[in-house]
Amino acid sequence: MIGKLLLAFGLFVASTGLGLAEIEIGKKAPDFTLPDTNGKKLSLANFKGKYVVLEWYNPDCPFVGKHYKSGNMQGLQKEFTSKGVAWISIDSSAPGEQGNYPPQKLNEIGTQQGAAWTALLMDPDGKVGRLYGAKTTPDMYVINPEGVLVYKGAIDNKRSTDLADVKTATNYVKVALQEAMTGKPVSTTATQPYGCSVKYSSN
Repeated sequence: MIGKLLLAFGLFVASTGLGLAEIEIGKKAPDFTLPDTNGKKLSLANFKGKYVVLEWYNPDCPFVGKHYKSGNMQGLQKEFTSKGVAWISIDSSAPGEQGNYPPQKLNEIGTQQGAAWTALLMDPDGKVGRLYGAKTTPDMYVINPEGVLVYKGAIDNKRSTDLADVKTATNYVKVALQEAMTGKPVSTTATQPYGCSVKYSSN
């Protein structure tokens, strides 16, 4: 009886889109393969030996807008890709949901924003988002050259859509990268993400 109840609950969780994985700090980040907005398939394994940032992206989310309209996200992208970091943005919005656009339109939006990501990957069925347990946009992950997750969570500690807050915020992603790339232990490894809920499909 208990087994049947647990099975029923498990099916309920999966069907409502709540079945998100939880990947652990200090463990290998799971590999994945997704197409980018130019039609090329990319895998996390392609960036072995590099630091990798994963940024969950929804161009219509006001929390994402805060970090792009202020220039904060592009500034981070430019600063760290110039140091050899691979910055991978992922759009997990399902068809018909906020933030889901054809690849060409996403490229246009990225150009207008001045985005400097290494690639923007498309995950409309949400498999990779669920694999990583991405809950919000922007949800951020930092992976070291050994493929180990060293940070996950919010981009910073100012949980708002106010552009002015960017200037006074502690940027967890920047600090994690700076510490890890200079051989120091990452001081803050996990935080509660904030932003718009990832617009997963309900299937």
